[in-house]
Amino acid sequence: MAKKGSRVQVILECTEHKASGKPGTSRYITVKNKKNNPERMELKKFNPILKKVTVHKEIK
Repeated sequence: MAKKGSRVQVILECTEHKASGKPGTSRYITVKNKKNNPERMELKKFNPILKKVTVHKEIK
């Protein structure tokens, strides 16, 4: 049986990477509780292409 709940899988994409002009993308997959956090998520994560910690925002 499938789980019932409000947790959904979301994709986080780097905001600084597009402006840098370097090829590739920095994306992370995580889950969030849609009831407690209805707005888009924003986390600081490591970007291996830029080799620094950058802001990653939820895309959909």
